[in-house]
Amino acid sequence: MSDEPSVMNQDAVIPGYLGRALSYELSAVQQYLSLSSLLTMRGVHEASERFRNEAQDELQHAERIIGRMVALGFAPNASCLRPPKLNGSLSQLVEHVIEFEHEIVEFYESAVQYCIQAGDCENRIFFDALLSEERQHASHVNDWWQKMVTT
Repeated sequence: MSDEPSVMNQDAVIPGYLGRALSYELSAVQQYLSLSSLLTMRGVHEASERFRNEAQDELQHAERIIGRMVALGFAPNASCLRPPKLNGSLSQLVEHVIEFEHEIVEFYESAVQYCIQAGDCENRIFFDALLSEERQHASHVNDWWQKMVTT
C-alpha cells in the first residue's frame, strides 16, 4: 500500500479552496509587482521597494499552496488572475491593496470554517497558518501606510 495521498480519499471541496487560494496569491504577486514598477516610474522608490518585497511574501504563499496541492495529488491550477489596479494616486493604490488583502483574509476565514465543519484538521491547520500570515500582512501594510501618511 502506498503512503501517497489518494485523490479519491480527499474532500472534493478542498481542491477548489486550494485553487482559489493560488489564484488569490498569484493575483497579489501580480498586483504588487505591477505597483512596484509603476511607483518606480513615478519616482516613489520607498513604496516601490515595499511592494516588491510584498510580492516575494505572496510568492512564498503560492509556493506553499502548490506544494500542498501536489502533496494531496492535485495538479496546481490558478483559474483566474485578477488584473492589477494601477489607476489613481498612491493613496488610492494603497487603498486597493488594503481592500484586496482584507478579501484574501475573508477567503481564508471561509476555508478554515469549511475545514472545521468538515472535520478536516490537516487542511484547517494549513489554511489557518495562511490566514494568520495574511492578517499580519494586511496589518503591516496598513501600519506602513499610516506611518507614511503621518510623516
